[in-house]
Parts: sequence; C-alpha cells; structure tokens
Amino acid sequence: MTDARTFPTDSPPARLLEDFSVEITGKDADTFIASAGSLPPRTRVNVTFLASETLDVRRAAARTVASHGHLPMPHVAARRLASVDELQNSLSAFADDGTSDSLFVIAGDPATPVGPFDGAADVIEAADLRAHAVTRVGISGYPEGHPDIPDSELDAALDRKVQSIRDQGIRGEFITQFGFDTEPVLRWIEYVRAKGIDWPIRVGVPGPAGIKRLISYASRFGVASSAGIAKKYGFSITNLLGTAGPDRFIEELAARYDESSHGDLKLHFYTFGGLKATAEWIQRFQEPTR
Repeated sequence: MTDARTFPTDSPPARLLEDFSVEITGKDADTFIASAGSLPPRTRVNVTFLASETLDVRRAAARTVASHGHLPMPHVAARRLASVDELQNSLSAFADDGTSDSLFVIAGDPATPVGPFDGAADVIEAADLRAHAVTRVGISGYPEGHPDIPDSELDAALDRKVQSIRDQGIRGEFITQFGFDTEPVLRWIEYVRAKGIDWPIRVGVPGPAGIKRLISYASRFGVASSAGIAKKYGFSITNLLGTAGPDRFIEELAARYDESSHGDLKLHFYTFGGLKATAEWIQRFQEPTR
C-alpha cells in the first residue's frame, strides 16, 4: 500500500482534504524547509511540545513555518510548565515573534505535573490569551477515550475548556487523537455537536508510515488493536513489512460525512513517516483521476 488511491478533485475524499494540517517538532525545522513547497500555501503546521526541546527551539521552528508562508500553531503543554511565569513568558515570546495567533493547548505526558497546571483547562483559564494576540485555541478530542483518563473526567475537562475559550471571546477548534476506525470518530463528533459545540473538528489521521511503526504508535496511545489496524488498512498481521497510508480511512470518513449533522470537518496528519512523505502522499491522493 505504498501508493495512494486518487479521486476526482470534487469528490468527498478530496474535499475533506481541503485545508488539512500537519505537525512538526522543533528539531524538524530544517527538514520542514525542504518540504514546505510541497504543502499548499498557508497550511496549518502544529509545532509540538517535546520535553527535550527548549522554548527557543520551538520559537525558531514556528518562525520558520511562518517565513515559508504557512501558519504555525505552537503547542503549550500544561504539565510541563513549571510556573505561571513560564506560561506567560512562552505566550509573550510567541506574540513577540508574531506566531501566537493560533495555539494548541494540551495536558502533556508527565503523570505528575512539574508545576501548577494539571491540565489544559488550567492553562486556558490562567492565561490572558487575548493580551498575547491569540485568536484561536485548539484542544484535544479523544474519540476512543484515553488509556489513563476516565471518560467522565475527559468530558468534564472538555466542558471547562470550551467554556473558558468562549468566555474569552476566542475561536476554538478540536484536533482529535489519531485513529484507524471511522465509527468511534463519527460517534464522538455527533456527541460534540449534540452538546451545542459547532467548532471545526480536525480529525487526526496517521500519515503514511511503516506498518510496524503505525502499530507501535497505536499501542502506545491505546487507540486500536493490531488486528483492528490490519482490518481497516488492509494488510496482513503476519506480514508487517511495507508502508500503509490512510486512504481507506479517508474514503470511508468522506462517504459517511454529512455536513448538516457533522459540521465543519478537516483532517490533521500525524507525520510518523515524516513530513515529506506525508506531503507527497497527500499530493498523490488529491490528483484527479485520469
């Protein structure tokens, strides 16, 4: 499955790919430069928060994204912030660089916070976002739940984040954890819409990557079983060589997507196989059939 299927430019799968987003780490800034031209102008590029990377590294990556005509969305990881001052200094730095317009706020990986913030809701409530030129905040969505957080806590945190973002007069959007099955994704989207939340939802999709790597990431984040991935992606669980792309997932999602009930849906690519490979795969996928 190294080659993506192609669809007419006006088909549902192709339309679902309009205004997709991708992500990089700070250390990916140099490779991003080589891939930037493969992305449509003003593509949203998330700059992730890694514990091994300093604020200066993330700032430089966000500036690189902006300098190549794309839209950076720096991540702020609540549990990795040592103090309120560190939060405010980070926001001020992105504002000074002109890269603070869109932020993605997550809890982060540490089981125990290094500072006063236990989750994304705490950061959103504590930060004076508009004073730092923030106009859009992205938050996480978990269609298949979280391996370490009960659904009731996820739901309560979602409500807090949505209310705080609304109270600050800032636009919000969701980026979901990546998945391999459209059923829980669509079910979660319908649940969010039933709560009266009409924000754009970016559905997380694994970019093309080695099959072993896909299974490894899925196991790490608890989003699917190896057998489930094999069934949805069409490869044999006994042969884990080669690369798999998300064409089947996107085609099925597009076929079941109903804008009147699901609202504004876009795709967000987790670039496990690398940004260049993901950008090239998307280009092939979007090519009109001949």
